[in-house]
Amino acid sequence: MANRVIPVLTILLAILAFWYAAAIWMNAPWQDRLNARADLVDVPFAEFAAQTWAQDKPVLPAPHQVISEIWNATVALEITSRRSLAYHAWITLSATLLGFAFGTVLGVALAVAIIHNDASDRSLMPWIIASQTIPILAIAPMVVVGLGSVGLTGLVPKALISMYLSFFPVVVGMVKGLRSPEAIQLDLLRTYDANGWQVFWKLRWPAAMPFLFASMKVGIAISLIGAVVAELSNASGGGLGVRLLTGSYNGQTVQIWAALFIAAGLAAILVAIVGSAEKWVNMRMGARA
Repeated sequence: MANRVIPVLTILLAILAFWYAAAIWMNAPWQDRLNARADLVDVPFAEFAAQTWAQDKPVLPAPHQVISEIWNATVALEITSRRSLAYHAWITLSATLLGFAFGTVLGVALAVAIIHNDASDRSLMPWIIASQTIPILAIAPMVVVGLGSVGLTGLVPKALISMYLSFFPVVVGMVKGLRSPEAIQLDLLRTYDANGWQVFWKLRWPAAMPFLFASMKVGIAISLIGAVVAELSNASGGGLGVRLLTGSYNGQTVQIWAALFIAAGLAAILVAIVGSAEKWVNMRMGARA
């Protein structure tokens, strides 16, 4: 246990030390101006460092400022308050999960079609790959505004943006996974007179499980990115993207960093949940731990 904890703590302490040092360096020019206006000269380094770590709108917030903002914007506020990060995190999480569900179903369906139909393989796969060359920042406003013009607002437009990002790793991973069985395994099932459905369900699908969960871990993370980007195009809908946008407009860097850390935490939790589901499925399928 100690062999695992000590390296992690060492890296964490190194990151914190670097972060505090970088905060001094990046906030120093503005702090020099503030001290000059207040006729403060020859300020000791320790006091000067503390000043750079306590600015209202720092260029780089100190770690304790970000932690304090997260606490004040979650625990110290009602969860229904529009100022609460928990409130906005729930909005982003809802769009992320819905988009991820849509993307996973679409990705698996496309992969099955590609595997069982040569025409689909030749026609669909190039377009699927080409779809990911279009910047999401260009697509998101068009989707949100276009659907809003026909009265479709709220969760669905953001979920569709998440789906657009998350379906790609799933379809690519599942195509690879469904094609992973070796020819000798397929020949064995044909020897037993297995039909196409039995080959798929008893061989291709179990063989694709590791690829599916690996793709889902990527998909759930970028699904959250899609939800945040979609929220940048609809400031009235709420979400962590809106908090990032308003923080940018008002120069509230502490608010921006707090929203970023909440988003990163959500992504880590979602990936961990997918990983736990993978372990459960592997156990049910009889795979060794």
